[in-house]
Amino acid sequence: MARDYKRDYQLQKARGEHPDRMERQRARRAVDKKDTGTVTKKSPRRNGKDIAHNKPLSKGGSNKDGYRLQSPSKNRAGGGRISKRPKNK
Repeated sequence: MARDYKRDYQLQKARGEHPDRMERQRARRAVDKKDTGTVTKKSPRRNGKDIAHNKPLSKGGSNKDGYRLQSPSKNRAGGGRISKRPKNK
């Protein structure tokens, strides 16, 4: 049986994932355009990197809050933390 992509897309929109995905896509395209002058070519700086938002999209962040290139392991290990945890004394 074939996968129902139309249904998957509708469910994704119903869960509210669509706006965040579009925000991530706009950030990637902005980095590509800045480095190569066009959005059709991938930036060489982006090879093996993630676009990490300064304030996670899951916590209400956006591209206006800023983003940076970061290694995938570091970006995904944060778990949506906005800043480092305070050290216990």
